[in-house]
Amino acid sequence: MCDKVIIIPTYNEKENIEKMIRKIFSLDEPYHILIIDDGSPDGTADIVKRLQNEYADSLFMVERKGKLGLGTAYIAGFRWAMEHGYEYIFEMDADFSHNPDDLGRLYHACKDEGADLAIGSRYCNGISVINWPIGRVIMSYYASAYVRFILRMKVYDTTAGFKCYKRKVLETIDLDNIHCKGYGFQIEMKYNAYRLGFKIQEVPIIFVDRKEGTSKMSSGIFGEAFWGVIAMRMRKIRPRKQ
Repeated sequence: MCDKVIIIPTYNEKENIEKMIRKIFSLDEPYHILIIDDGSPDGTADIVKRLQNEYADSLFMVERKGKLGLGTAYIAGFRWAMEHGYEYIFEMDADFSHNPDDLGRLYHACKDEGADLAIGSRYCNGISVINWPIGRVIMSYYASAYVRFILRMKVYDTTAGFKCYKRKVLETIDLDNIHCKGYGFQIEMKYNAYRLGFKIQEVPIIFVDRKEGTSKMSSGIFGEAFWGVIAMRMRKIRPRKQ
């Protein structure tokens, strides 16, 4: 059985989802894919269902009713992945801002280099972002610096959403006690892993902004992350009760 699953949350990704799925399945390293679709009205789930006829043993989907947030989508995916026995659990976007060819580097960091959590990092070797307006680059870069300062966490790309977890990390983090729903979720998961003593390794990537589909970014997402970081600093982090 394949021991690696990639969780991809989707909402209105009809332009990208088939290309992404086919690209991942064309890689030399075998992966399974779990789509978490939040009731996309554009037919994203229908495209996945059609492809499941072709990839019946390696493409899976959880459909949810309505937009319930990035964080809850990933937590649903984490629980599904652990229930199904996967050892390496990935997060990535559907829009090709994360290059599927970099999946192997994240896997190698966890399997062969001792990382418990590998992060595809835009900022560990300077700034590696393509096609973003300069204002967004500055905001993202300094947001990570702010998080690093508040949380005292030695991670350069604190909001990165391209990651590989070893199973034991997700088994140890108390997923019921994760508070952030949007992009603050990415910070909170890293901070929990850091505070619980897991080894975090940043793997440099080049992040390319989406060419098709619509961004899900909003001011509310950044607001949650800004204030959520302060709350995280005050909160006690404990492992999940077994």
